[in-house]
Amino acid sequence: MTTARFDRRPYARVDDLRAMQDLAARLWSPGATWHVGDLAWERFQHTGREHEWPTMLWDAGDSTAAWGWADSGHLGLVADPRHPALAGEVLGWFAATTLATAPAAAPATAPGQVRTVTVSSTETHLFPALERHGYRRAGDGPFFLHMVMDLDDGLPAPRPPAGYRLRTVGDADVPRRAAAHRAAFHPSRVTEESYHAVRRAWPYRPDLDWIAEAPDGSAAAFCLVWLDEANRAARIEPAGTAPGHRRRGCIGRSGSGSAPGASPTAARCSGSAPVRCGSGGCG
Repeated sequence: MTTARFDRRPYARVDDLRAMQDLAARLWSPGATWHVGDLAWERFQHTGREHEWPTMLWDAGDSTAAWGWADSGHLGLVADPRHPALAGEVLGWFAATTLATAPAAAPATAPGQVRTVTVSSTETHLFPALERHGYRRAGDGPFFLHMVMDLDDGLPAPRPPAGYRLRTVGDADVPRRAAAHRAAFHPSRVTEESYHAVRRAWPYRPDLDWIAEAPDGSAAAFCLVWLDEANRAARIEPAGTAPGHRRRGCIGRSGSGSAPGASPTAARCSGSAPVRCGSGGCG
């Protein structure tokens, strides 16, 4: 058993997020579920929700070997495949945490209450632990389509639709940028405060935070790129288009900005229902 070799500790500070990101970066591949940018965006896009997100880390010496992040009966996890028992430990913690935090009126063991975990089809080292803990593949979603593009050959120069212009986001643009997100992903709890927090998070870069500005000065579409320099890999998260500007090619143009130093770039599109490319998240 490997239990005694690891120290388990709860998430307590921003340094713990860096530890989670470091593990995600060490294990990253083009098919991985988590990218360092996903963690920054997901942790800071909302404020005041930390109490809703029990998060635990498993350390081996001075590095983190696994982590689990629980959110309303759903688990995000990363576990080093060199330590196969850790995935089971994370799942056991998640089960206990879900039972402990379930409302008295709707306990996690009640009929219809389920726990869910999202993993990539390439993360096969997690499958045995999931099966041992009673998880089964869901055939009807919701699911995500993980899309990857090689950037070694570059991208064509972006050409915005007539009357629109592409530019990066500055501090003064945060109110309109947050408003565009809420419009594209209604209902959304992204606020000016939370977007400022996103901009302070590692590895945010202002030169990779793009908007398509409409003729009236509003943010019509947006595309935030996160660059993992160690892996030369970029993640697009989020990208969206505000209602009234869809089906004009705004998001495709704003997403054409380069990510210097990146080779592959990846995006995840929701596949839980048929989606036209002009819908909020695809624009």
